This record gives sequence, structure tokens and C-alpha cells, in this order.
Amino acid sequence: MSGADPSCPDRTAAVELLGGFLLLALFAGAGYRGLAWPLGFLLQSLAVFAALAFLLLWLIPPYLPGRQFGIANRITLLRAGMTALLAGLIGHADTVAEHGWLVSMVALTALLLDGVDGWLARRGRLQSAFGARFDMETDAFLIVILSLLVFQSGKAGSWVLLSGALRYIFRGAGLALPRLRRPLPPSKRRQTLCVVQTVALIACLTPLVRASLAGLMAALALLLLFLSFGVDTLWLLRRAPQG
Repeated sequence: MSGADPSCPDRTAAVELLGGFLLLALFAGAGYRGLAWPLGFLLQSLAVFAALAFLLLWLIPPYLPGRQFGIANRITLLRAGMTALLAGLIGHADTVAEHGWLVSMVALTALLLDGVDGWLARRGRLQSAFGARFDMETDAFLIVILSLLVFQSGKAGSWVLLSGALRYIFRGAGLALPRLRRPLPPSKRRQTLCVVQTVALIACLTPLVRASLAGLMAALALLLLFLSFGVDTLWLLRRAPQG
């Protein structure tokens, strides 16, 4: 990336995203040809990543600091690519069931890398509003995809989709209640429960966990998530209006 024009952050990001797309195509192609996964998996994965790339190119120019994409954002982009691979498996329940351990390992790797991008950003003093938002949205999207995969596995009912939908419901409520759009202070509780939710959904996808246990795990994790959103909602509603 040393040859990139530092005065053009969107061009630099476009090169990064193109590299990510090619890497994703390599892995998705390996699943399609090497593991005989459905063609729909390949096409869905690429389509999801392409949509993500378009969204990033739209958001990046005003917010990317230092006019460079940065190593931390590259790790987050890698996690987003892994999530796109998992999204390619939606609608292919038999493939997920047959390769449950591999699917779970991809999801677990994406989760473990979540701590790496933040650590690199802090160590290299690369923290930015864009990086934090990119990381948060990638976390949320991963939970959405995992909840869809757990639902299609038959191990939990449609209620499990709330695991991925709650954050977006909360954001939507902010359109009607401006107080809910105010920034929340950093919270270890919020971060921990996000990890707990993700781990529970990943565990549900493993062949080791049967439907009865999977339903219980997913329900408990969802209950904790409900309580966490409830705490944040009450805090925002009770906060005195500014000005």
C-alpha cells in the first residue's frame, strides 16, 4: 500500500476493498469447488461483500483519518469478509449441518479477531469514529447472520432472530424518540454481552450442541441482551435534555 496516493482516501480504500473481494472470492471458490458447496453460496458471499464495499466507499471519505485505511480497519475488513462467507450459507441448511465444525470455526475466528483490530488501533493510535463504527457494525452484522443460521438449522424458533434484530429495533426507535439517539458511554457490560451472544450462537451451530440445549443457550443469551438494551434505554430516557 506504500504506492497509494495519500491524498485520495477513497482510492486507497477502493484498493483495500478490491483486495478483500479477491481474497473472499478465493475462499468462497475453495468452498464451491473444493468442498462442493452450492453455487448459491459463492454468489451470495460475493454479493454481500460487494454491497458492504459499496457502503464503505460511500461512508469513508468524510471520516477516514490520516487518509489511510490502516491495519486495524484491514482486520475489521477481514472479519467482514468472514461474515460474508457465513452469509453465503443462508438458505443452505444441509451444507451448514454437514460442515458444522468448519462453519463454527470461521465464525469463531471472526469473533477472536474482534479483539485484535481494537488492540491494533489503540497501540498504533489509529482510533477513529469510522473505525469504531466499522467495528461495531461488523459485530452487529455477524450476530444477524449467526441468528439466521441458527434459525435455519431448526435448533431454535424464529424468536432467535431477535438476537440480531434488537440493535436495529433500538436504532429504529430512535427515529421516534430523539433521546435514544444520544451517544452512550463506553460499557464493559455491553461489550461482554455482545461476546456472550455471539459465542452462544456459534455454539448452537456446532454438531455437539443438540436442539434442546441450543434453544436454552440462545434463549438465555437473548434474555441477557434484552436486559442490556433495557438498561441503556432507561438510562437514555431518564437523562435530562441537553441545553
